[in-house]
Amino acid sequence: MGGIPPGLSAKGATITSSNDDRSVAEPTTILRGLVGSSVHGLVLSGTDDRDEMGVCVEPRRYVVGFGKFEQWVYRSAAERERNAGARSRAGDLDLTIFSLRKWARLALQGNPTVLLLLYLPDDALVLRTNVGEQLQKLAPAFASRRAGRRFLGYLEAQRQRLVGERGQRNINRLELVERFGYDTKYAMHMLRLGYQGVEFLESGRLSLPMREPVRSHLMEVRKGRSNLADVLAECTQLEMRLTALLDSSPLSVEPDLNTVESFVMDTYASAWASRLD
Repeated sequence: MGGIPPGLSAKGATITSSNDDRSVAEPTTILRGLVGSSVHGLVLSGTDDRDEMGVCVEPRRYVVGFGKFEQWVYRSAAERERNAGARSRAGDLDLTIFSLRKWARLALQGNPTVLLLLYLPDDALVLRTNVGEQLQKLAPAFASRRAGRRFLGYLEAQRQRLVGERGQRNINRLELVERFGYDTKYAMHMLRLGYQGVEFLESGRLSLPMREPVRSHLMEVRKGRSNLADVLAECTQLEMRLTALLDSSPLSVEPDLNTVESFVMDTYASAWASRLD
């Protein structure tokens, strides 16, 4: 997934999770929508795949019984080429549907990608039930400075990978490296994390798509119209702003765990009662 923080990308995972996982996830999904470049307003026509994320309320046996379910991953490129590491092409679908419990844990930790589902505009939604709408209304309970620490951590990690300071240099898009000297799409998403982290710590929200003039500036980076030195200098400035906001943000230090936990427990109880499972 373009710009997805480490640990959430479906690329390189199994071709798909099992059919059992699919049969659990799809019928019980409460919220699903775009989480890739297009939802940020950073898509180049004809070049990007389609990244989606969802949340489901799995049946009782997968929570209190012996069934196991945390997420279902589907990648059309991997399925088409029968290769788990196949690179997605324009129009390919990369989809991850999390159990509500796992998604909520990640959101409470402040994972930048997972939090996007709370702020999706209507035109970025694929599916939203009444329960999914209630989940989105719970967004303020997830907002905290803890998320700011995650934005900062992911920003720093991506900068280190971009220049080869952490592991191997990110060279997934050799054509961009050969043309511009660095992976401009990766760099764009690196800066995006910084700007979104600043917005989140200042307001407790994420604007989707991104606001101007930042959105247009990031598109210029993606198109290779900024040199790497300038991009890295900008990244450093964003790291400094995020670090300062960790102390001065109006957000609470931690999310509202009790409110989220009550919603999760009530949602499972209601779903199981209505489905008789």
